[in-house]
Amino acid sequence: MNFNQTHFTTSAAKLAGCPADSEAEIAFAGRSNAGKSSAINAITGQTRLARISKTPGRTQLINFFEVNAGRYLVDLPGYGFAKVPLAVKNQWQRELEKYLREREVLSGIVVLSDIRHPMKEFDQQMVEWSVQSDLPVLLLLTKADKLKRGAAQNTLLKVRKALQDKSQVRVELFSAQNGTGVDSAREQLSEWLTV
Repeated sequence: MNFNQTHFTTSAAKLAGCPADSEAEIAFAGRSNAGKSSAINAITGQTRLARISKTPGRTQLINFFEVNAGRYLVDLPGYGFAKVPLAVKNQWQRELEKYLREREVLSGIVVLSDIRHPMKEFDQQMVEWSVQSDLPVLLLLTKADKLKRGAAQNTLLKVRKALQDKSQVRVELFSAQNGTGVDSAREQLSEWLTV
């Protein structure tokens, strides 16, 4: 699958606004500062596809990027410390849950977790929810370039060990900066999108 052709198609505030032609979708979920936009840009080989912001929580809509006809990467609003009013945050959470529960074309979830603070409560909840919903998970430990190789490997092994009873969760190191894990992420996403 050629990820370099990926283009932005639409943003949806609600489930009803999601593309009707979709046959397969992969959702990207993570804390507001986990590097979701950077990961989408690295995987698609583009620098400006998903907007990167210095302010966590800028993604407030469900953003759809079409890889091939009817095959989408979906950037979900970040959870965590977005600087928005609580009422707005609660509204996002409701729409997010609805999307995850009711979107039948969802083929897999990429959970992004900062390797320096891996598996925070939200990440754990996301993994648990995906497992219960019978969705495969690719857990990317992002910003792997921020740690020395040995420390990164240790964290990877620790997280894999913690999740060893969840066979549908695959854990990999990832860095948008130096390309670590980009090829294996593309392979996994291609597999899920061609189901």
